[in-house]
Amino acid sequence: MSSAPRPLLEVRDLHVDLGGAHVLQGVSFDVPAGGITALLGRNGVGKTTTLRGVLGLVPRRGQVVLAGERIDREATHRIVRRGVGYVPEDRDVFAGLTVAENLRLAARNGSARYDLVHDLFPELEERARQRAGTLSGGQQQMVAIARALLNPNRLLLIDEPTKGLAPALVSEVAGLLERIAAAETALLVEQNLAVVRRLASSIVVLDQGRVVHVGTAADLDDEALVHRLLGVGHAA
Repeated sequence: MSSAPRPLLEVRDLHVDLGGAHVLQGVSFDVPAGGITALLGRNGVGKTTTLRGVLGLVPRRGQVVLAGERIDREATHRIVRRGVGYVPEDRDVFAGLTVAENLRLAARNGSARYDLVHDLFPELEERARQRAGTLSGGQQQMVAIARALLNPNRLLLIDEPTKGLAPALVSEVAGLLERIAAAETALLVEQNLAVVRRLASSIVVLDQGRVVHVGTAADLDDEALVHRLLGVGHAA
């Protein structure tokens, strides 16, 4: 009998202390290769810190293994070169630069996939000379995702891509992520459970800096479980 394939990302006993607070208290979970794993939890439980810990943006203890190799002792720029893309919360576009300049800054070593980005985001090609700070929130989110996709990725870390967007734009961004997930692996932080149900295959739930549930997206159909873990109803 063949053994199960090794996860693409393995997080083991991850601890992060920030400002005197023990934010992550031994977080452990796996991200299988292919598709989207959603990282869920109430506000302030450590979801963004987990992504930042994987990427080395905050001091951390524990093991982070990507494709069988430890990366927890490496600097962020080396982790990025291994093929880890990051879409931060609140977009963080360079407002004074044009769309084209934002993308150009993200390109690495001649491997930039402009054809893919323009296929996914034709509006960004049309607005290449427009300053990013004058774009709508949804358009800025597209720039943030496009920057991460510009280079080939083993893993995408995506932090609340639909936050603050109008319902029509939420659906549009979810559709884009659905296309992306067909080709790349992603660890997604997302509060909109309808989006998670649409996109994710696996879920990991945090509470007070610890993993309290690991399962499949089908678990979100259990209203009592969702209310206990996330404090929201099934319709959320």
